[in-house]
Amino acid sequence: MEWLLTIIVTFFAGMGAGLGTGFAGMSAAAVISPMLITFLDVDPYMAVGIALSSDVLASAVSAYTYGKNKNLDIRNGLIMMASVLTFTVVGSFAASLVTPTTMGTFSVFMTFLLGVKFIVKPVMTTREAMGEVSAKKRAVQSVICGVMIGFICGFVGAGGGMMMLLILTTVLGYELKTAVGTSVFIMTFTALTGAVSHFAIGSLPDWRVWGLCVLFTFLWARVAAVFANKAAPETLNRATGMILVVLGIVIMLFTFLK
Repeated sequence: MEWLLTIIVTFFAGMGAGLGTGFAGMSAAAVISPMLITFLDVDPYMAVGIALSSDVLASAVSAYTYGKNKNLDIRNGLIMMASVLTFTVVGSFAASLVTPTTMGTFSVFMTFLLGVKFIVKPVMTTREAMGEVSAKKRAVQSVICGVMIGFICGFVGAGGGMMMLLILTTVLGYELKTAVGTSVFIMTFTALTGAVSHFAIGSLPDWRVWGLCVLFTFLWARVAAVFANKAAPETLNRATGMILVVLGIVIMLFTFLK
């Protein structure tokens, strides 16, 4: 019975996380962590480590799929990743100096509101419009936005994937597919760093829960990324919006159940 429960919980956790990653570059931690804590009584710190390690392969296969379809800005992604990683540390240090508050709801509400935004006001930017911005200006924007994202994520402790998608589509003017592709490319490395840190500081996870989460998240992320790259922009906006809204509601429910 315990095995069956583990398979069911990890399947749905992986499905939600994989779809969120493949469609919107959403971190698996937002879905997997609360489900493992609520239904399998996994230690919260360990649950985050499992979620981050699930993120690595899911983000990598998504980035590969988006890159294969020329929907990935590697150059500016690397620039942004460097500033995100640096200022996540700065934000984390700043957070340690203030009174701790419940920051997890930040990521949840951002997920929900971003989903509504994609449904109500789709991102219809074209590659041609993106090409009008000079390489130098785009690089400077990537550094500045990376600093903002890194500091906020470090200070708040959540919301990296959603923050990147929001910034890439609204501030940097990326079309949706390139924004998601670049976001999951960055997340591959940030998640790897986080996962290694968690397991190095803590202990190794239950291999059954860990293996199933990684497998299911990977498979669903691959399915979502393939569909997303073939879909028309308007269809992709609606599908992404619906998935983010549903995931936002589900995560809020799990938050109240904990």
